[in-house]
Amino acid sequence: MDDRLNVAVQSKGRLFEGSLELLKAGGISINNGKDQLKASSHNFPLDVLYLRNSDIPQYVVDGVADVGVVGENLLIEKQANVDVIEKLGFSKCRLSIALPKEASYSNLKDLNGKRIATSYPVTLKEFLLKNNLDAEIHVISGSVEIAPNIGLSDAICDLVSSGSTLFKNGLVEKEVILKSQAVLIKNKNLSTTKETLIDKVLFRIRTTLQARKSKYILLNAPNDKVEEISQLLPVLKSPTVLPLATEGWCSIHSVIDEDRFWEVIDQLKAAGAEGILIVPIEKIVI
Repeated sequence: MDDRLNVAVQSKGRLFEGSLELLKAGGISINNGKDQLKASSHNFPLDVLYLRNSDIPQYVVDGVADVGVVGENLLIEKQANVDVIEKLGFSKCRLSIALPKEASYSNLKDLNGKRIATSYPVTLKEFLLKNNLDAEIHVISGSVEIAPNIGLSDAICDLVSSGSTLFKNGLVEKEVILKSQAVLIKNKNLSTTKETLIDKVLFRIRTTLQARKSKYILLNAPNDKVEEISQLLPVLKSPTVLPLATEGWCSIHSVIDEDRFWEVIDQLKAAGAEGILIVPIEKIVI
């Protein structure tokens, strides 16, 4: 139906959880039932299709799903002809080459002649060609990290998040091929109605993503320090300044990137800021 948006998400795992959390944060309620392959929203014209992660790009290409949430690594591996419309900031990982900890390795040239086990042969092949390396690719699915231990390969090329799986299997990460996160993709040939629905969903997603990386900051400061402190605070427009009951003092309110806060905290204190509070933000509408 052209009046509802079909969204493909992973049927389980981190991408599944992150996708539904993002929709929920955007006020889109999904009526989930156990082992459902499809679920509908009762307060937005949207249906969720629960699919295998590896199938999502092709479903979007074929138009079975209008949009989908996938990892960038899979999109690159599948080389799907879709549009990436938003990076979603969750399920961050990297595709890396790892070797046994006892293996000698100093630079990329040490990969020449090696047998590398991977579930991402297309991406690995491009990396090897780009760097003029001659290595043998062994394509396997699942439990790639055990390949060196059973003599199947000399190295692996696999997704790494915390690195704990590599450590448990006696492997050391040596080269990062690419960095990945969840992205929102869409079919290239959608109707005007579908595009309008996507724009509405994107608006909701972006307000949530902006809020996740921002914090509301409140602080007290002497009136003669307002201009100096305001210059230290990157804001959407300008800070809000309110008088305090104590004469000569005011309260400054602003929005700040959480990471930037740690860069400027000492400067804020040196400029006379006191009683600094950092508060989470639920939504930011720009």
